[in-house]
Parts: sequence; C-alpha cells; structure tokens
Amino acid sequence: MKNNKVLTGLSVLALCTALATPTLATNSPNGNLYNDNQVYSVNGYTDYAEMVKRLQQIEANSQGRVALEVVGQSNQGRDIFQARVGTGEKVVLIESEIHGNENTGTEALLSMLQYLGSSNSPEAQKIREKITLVTLPKMNPDASELDRRGNDMSWEEVVAAFPQLADAAGPAWNYYNNRIIQDRDYNGRPGFDVNRDFNPDLNYVPQASDFPGNSSKAGWYITPESQTVRDVYKSLQTEFGKVDVFIDLHHQGQYYVEGTDDLVTMSLSADFVPDPNTSEGAKYAQYADNYNFEFSKQLNLAAYNALQSLGENSPFSNITLYQQNLDLPGTALGSFALNGSGTVLFEVRGQSHSLGQKKKGQLVKAVETGLYGIINGVVDGSVEELDAAEYDNIPQTAYSPSL
Repeated sequence: MKNNKVLTGLSVLALCTALATPTLATNSPNGNLYNDNQVYSVNGYTDYAEMVKRLQQIEANSQGRVALEVVGQSNQGRDIFQARVGTGEKVVLIESEIHGNENTGTEALLSMLQYLGSSNSPEAQKIREKITLVTLPKMNPDASELDRRGNDMSWEEVVAAFPQLADAAGPAWNYYNNRIIQDRDYNGRPGFDVNRDFNPDLNYVPQASDFPGNSSKAGWYITPESQTVRDVYKSLQTEFGKVDVFIDLHHQGQYYVEGTDDLVTMSLSADFVPDPNTSEGAKYAQYADNYNFEFSKQLNLAAYNALQSLGENSPFSNITLYQQNLDLPGTALGSFALNGSGTVLFEVRGQSHSLGQKKKGQLVKAVETGLYGIINGVVDGSVEELDAAEYDNIPQTAYSPSL
C-alpha cells in the first residue's frame, strides 16, 4: 500500500466540483480525461424519459421481482422513482444523480436492476433472498435534464412553501443564482445543491434562525428532492427498523493516486461527520448509539477489494480515499450515518460537461463492480469480517501527479 498523506490545498467543494485541467503528461493506463478544445456529448447517457421507459420495462419483465413506485416529485413536477428488488431483512439504499451532471451511477443502477430482476442465476437469487435493494435513480431529475449540479428552484418558491422563512437573514448558503458553476449559468434559473439540504433530525422543520447556514451545519429539507429521499429513508426505518447501508453515487474532478501519475478512476469514503463518540463529534452526541464508523469502513473496503481484484495494472486499481475528517451533516451521507446506516460515497472521475461519453463504459463498470462488492459482502456476511483498520491503507488522493 502507498503511504498515507493528508490531502492539502483542496477544499471540500473543490473535491466535488473542481474543473482543473492539468496539462502534464501521464503514463496512466486510463489516459488523460480532459481536452479543452473538445465538446463532449452526453447523448450516450440515459435521459429522464429514457430512464422512465427503461424502469417500466425492467419492472414488466421481472415477473414481479422489481417493484417500481413514484415516491415524490421534483420542484418542476417530474416523478421521482423508487425501484425495489429483493425480500431480505437487510436494507441497502442507493441513490444516483443528486447532482444532475453525474450520470454513471444511474447507468449502473439500471444495469443492476435489469440483472437482479430477470436473472435466475444462483448469485441473483441469493441477493434477492438476503437483502432488500432500494434504488432512487436520477433522484434530482430537473438538474439531470439541465445537465447541471443544482436543482431548478428559486428562493422565492422556498419562502412560498415555508412562509416562516420570510424573515430569514438570507437564502440558504447552497443557493446558486447570479453566477456560473461548472460552465452552467444559473442567472435567471437558480437552484440549490440538494446534497446540502439534509438534516440528521429527520423530523426537522425549517426555521428562519437557521439560515443562511454554512457547509458545516445541517440542512433544512427545503427542496422536494431531499424531502423525498428523507421520506423514503423514514419509511424504510418504519418497515425494517433501520437502513443497514446507504450509498451515494457521485462524480468528482480529475485527480491522481498519491505518489503516482495515475489518474484516479474512483474515490471512496466512509467519513462525513466527526464520530459522536469523540470530543470532535460531541455536538452529535445524541446520535452516538447509532453511529457505526467501523461498519462504514468495512463496506468501503468491500468495494475497494472488489475493484482491486480486476487487475493490479488496470484502471480499476486506481481507487483512492476521498478527503477525510469532514464535517458535513447537511449531506445525505452525513445525516444517514448519524441515523445508524453504514455509508459509502462513490466519486467517479469527471462531470458530464467534461466527460460525456468518453470512458463511459469503463467508469460505469467501476461503479457496478464496487456496488456488487458491497452487496455480496452484505449478503454472505463477509463484509463484517474485514479489518476496518485496512481502510486507512487505501491510497490517498493527490491534486497533481508525482513524476
């Protein structure tokens, strides 16, 4: 394993959204990602209408194994779908495209639903028997249709829905308006980063005194998209007692495996809030009995090991840890970790505006491989036998190559 080193010079937001385009040459087998002079097409990815049709086909062909349900609507009135397969006691909840320009997760989920809904293989049967897999593909459909990070919603609409916020000091800090982010112009069509609108208090009601807030404070459930995910989570808690595993599928910029010039294919993380059982996490003490950081580390290791098994010299071995020691209770991952779920972040290389169809197949396979590593580990119990301490030996992420 490579030596661990603290990642410096890279903010939380930069890790999620950076548009840096290094021009240094690389010997990485997965090649340089960006070309400033090329416009990448996203037509090869599944758009919202195509996804709906595909989900309906998967359900129809599954002989009752896949249950499709509309669980909410986006701010612009698009249905948000839940697709569920399996009857096991352990619950795995996975969402994709909370940021609408991060597409590979949806492709992976559709492929998995197709397989688990139609296959009679021993593996598929065992998965269906042991777990209940609940997916929320393309859960921010307005953003997906606009191929951008933020949803399609104004602060005025928020105040109309929550009149008590009329006296707030200002809009939420994660409100995008009058600016350009990731080459997308929010002037005249504002929106929110939905992945900062979660709160570990699943019954929280927005209060003016909590605005505008900041990145290290909880969100508010002011967007219909976050409300939908929260409601699905709560309904699963009611039905099963807990959500065992929550996985959030994202994209990031172009980074390197620490100590090399190898481009990162995907980063993983189990770390989103300070442990409530430590002095650093004392403000979350009410969640201390639920929080299980060791299990989250084991889940991440299951994904990492599955990807490493594809070949030491392949792009699938270029897996790193996302930035650690974060305090992001407003993310879905942070909120649900405090509520007792084992949590895993997938950060695939490149947003759609910089990636398009380039290396789509490779990156989708990376997501699928990691997801099956987790699912199979939960199914056979092997994930709980992994040494959580090995999580810290996963290579770190570097902002520039080491030549």
